[in-house]
This record gives sequence, C-alpha cells and structure tokens, in this order.
Amino acid sequence: MDSPHINPFLKRTKSTVHISALYSDLKDGKISALSKAITLVESTAVNDSAFAKGILSKALPHSGKSFRLGITGVPGVGKSTFIESLGKQLIASGKKVAVLAIDPSSSITRGSILGDKTRMEELVKSDQAFIRPSPAGTTLGGVARKTREAIILCEAAGFDFIIIETVGVGQSETAVHSMTDFFLLLKLAGAGDDLQGIKRGIMEMADLIVINKADGENRTAAKHAKREFQNALHLMPQKNQYWSTKVLTASGLNNEGIEEVSEKLKEFIAITIENGNFKKRRDKQELFWLHQTIEDRLKSEFYNQTNIEERIKDLESQVLQKRITAFEAAELLLGH
Repeated sequence: MDSPHINPFLKRTKSTVHISALYSDLKDGKISALSKAITLVESTAVNDSAFAKGILSKALPHSGKSFRLGITGVPGVGKSTFIESLGKQLIASGKKVAVLAIDPSSSITRGSILGDKTRMEELVKSDQAFIRPSPAGTTLGGVARKTREAIILCEAAGFDFIIIETVGVGQSETAVHSMTDFFLLLKLAGAGDDLQGIKRGIMEMADLIVINKADGENRTAAKHAKREFQNALHLMPQKNQYWSTKVLTASGLNNEGIEEVSEKLKEFIAITIENGNFKKRRDKQELFWLHQTIEDRLKSEFYNQTNIEERIKDLESQVLQKRITAFEAAELLLGH
C-alpha cells in the first residue's frame, strides 16, 4: 500500500516525464520509440490508456503531412512483393515509408503482414522503412481506429509516405478507403480474380487498378484483363471531375511497371493539392471518424449496461411471439 506521506503528484510527474521522453525519441525518428508508442495505443490495458492519449495529443499537431496510400487485393495477388518494390522505389526518391496492415479477421496470425515481413526482406532492412502489423481485434471498427492512431504516430515520427494494406476480404476495404488519400486495387489475371468476381463497390472506391504479376506467361492474360477493366470503368459513372480511375499492369517480382504506378501517385497528388480536393477528402474523413467514434461509443455503452442481454432476449421472445413490434422493443430498450 502506498504511504499517505508520498506526494500524490509523484506518479503523474513520472508519467509526464515518461511520455515526454518517449515522444522526444519518436520525433527524432527512433523506430524503437515509434514501435513502443504504437504498442501503447494498441493496448487494451487501462494503465496504458493515459500514456496513449498523452502520446497522441503530442503527435497530433505534427501529423497530416504524409501521403496515405491504401492497397487491397485478395490473398495471393502479390501484395507483399508489390509493396516492397514500390517502397524501395519511394525510398530511392527520398521518401520515408511506413507500412501498416489492417486485418481484423484473425486473432491468431494478427494480420497478413506478419508473414509479409519475412518476404519484404530488403524493405525491412532499410532504416527509411517501418513495417507494422495491425493489432488483433474482434471488431473492424476497433482495428481501424488503432490503425488511424498508428498513422498519426508514424507521421509525427517523420514518415512521409504511409501504405495501409488490407487483406482484401469483408469490409476492411471500406475502412482503409476512409483513412487514405488514394486507394489502389491489386488484381491478378487468369486465376479467377477477374472482372466477374469483383465487387462493384471496390471498383467504385479504386483510384487506380493494377494487374499484378504481369510477367512471363501471364503477360498476355494481364493485358487482356487490363482491357476488360478499362471497358468496365467506362460504363461506370466517373468518381469525380478531377481524376478518372486508371488501369495499369505491373510485376512486383521483376520491378516492372512500378515506376509508372509511382508517377500516377505523383500526378494525383499534384492535381488534388492544386484544386483543393486533397484537403477536402482529408476533412471529410476526419468528420466521418468523429461520427463513427460517437456511434461506436454509444453502441458499446448500450451493450455494457447491466442485465442488457437478459432484457434483449426477453424482448426478442416477445417480438417473435408477435406480442410487440420490433420497433416497440427497440424503444423499450432505448428507454423511450
């Protein structure tokens, strides 16, 4: 038990010093400090919450200066090889590159990028690169929030190009799209990953479609897939007047087409910054996450009420027995 004579502000002072020291190292670009800060943000421990908030509050004014690239594609499309090739090209052009993954689907593997790190052998060795898996999580909203906070910390640490990877299944693409400046869809020709199997929603989100593994015997199939996607895009309404979705072919393995992808990203940045749409998209995302956080908190508080499960089961039974309507049951639960 703590002595009553101990200064009650001592622990708070130690916490403040700890946060300041950690943030100072993070601002100096020390990878160990960035990793520790992200671990604090990811932690569900109550004691880590105050530290996480302190680090984020210091980092926030120094964030927002990077380019955030979202990349999605089904498993096997070659995301890790493509990201490594693109990352190396960006580093060669003077960029500091951070790679984050968002994948709430597995509490065991903690996201696909843990395996990808072993394949990004060259990129992971660079002192201008940082590779981090998403936290394991049971809800997409929770993982997405942690990823957004990790972006803020990476930006404060001086990374000016951040790649957010999603496994490409479920609704994780929507989450990544809502936190990035540019959304890149990787496709694979001739392996069932073609136009017939793609969701229209992902097509509408994409700013660029890249047919990957366009090498060897797959070159012809890749060119055919490129034409198919170009034709499909012509039939869809244009996303906006300042940028039309492009289709390219590339080979991450052979480093072919990567420079053209990089040029498209530069072109997009120049156009959107000049016409003000870059900032508008960022502002829209910030407000989206404000309201998303409110909804998540309200939902959490509702389901954490005492005896809420019993009340829900009772009202579910009444609804199924047609004793009350679903709307009446909802009103009773919400206290109206």
